[in-house]
Amino acid sequence: MFSNIGVPGLILILVLALIIFGPKKLPEIGRAFGQTLREFKKSTRELTSDVMDELDDDKKKNATK
Repeated sequence: MFSNIGVPGLILILVLALIIFGPKKLPEIGRAFGQTLREFKKSTRELTSDVMDELDDDKKKNATK
């Protein structure tokens, strides 16, 4: 998704964010973004784990028949 941005694009985005939000709000926004990303990864991991557990249960049921 972000592979096409490149270094110059990333620097431009950071400079624009600094201009728009200012130096005091930028760390707060980064922290909030990090927490959101962490929660998303955790939810994705849990969902994947649940699906894999169900698949394993189905395989065990089919093996005993």
